[in-house]
Amino acid sequence: MGMFGGSTEIEMLCWSTALGILQLVLAAGMAALDQGLPYNFSPRDAPAPPLGKVGGRLARAFRNFLETFPLFAAAVFAVTVLNKEDVASGLGAQIYFWARLVYVPLYAAGIPLARTLVWAISLVGLIMVLTAAA
Repeated sequence: MGMFGGSTEIEMLCWSTALGILQLVLAAGMAALDQGLPYNFSPRDAPAPPLGKVGGRLARAFRNFLETFPLFAAAVFAVTVLNKEDVASGLGAQIYFWARLVYVPLYAAGIPLARTLVWAISLVGLIMVLTAAA
């Protein structure tokens, strides 16, 4: 049992949730720096000032996380509810989390090929979790 007291899959789900919160804070913080506090404290009725390169990358990386995280969470819940956790699903959950963690700085730094490869690796991890539910 890990820090969160559950299976490896649940542990990685909790850490992935924490990663999502971190990405949200990073993207919002960079948006505040790039767009200015007056805009960010406003009702945002006017078009947003542009984000800088890193701010835009962090925002896109966070949106990308939001595309895969619900699928990962559903796969973890499926294997947990069906009591089908195994070595492959635990490894897959770890692969998903660590790949998503590595993805953020790669995207922020603008490293395209490595970023895409790490994204693909995270999907392999997600698929490993999902197939355990079958």
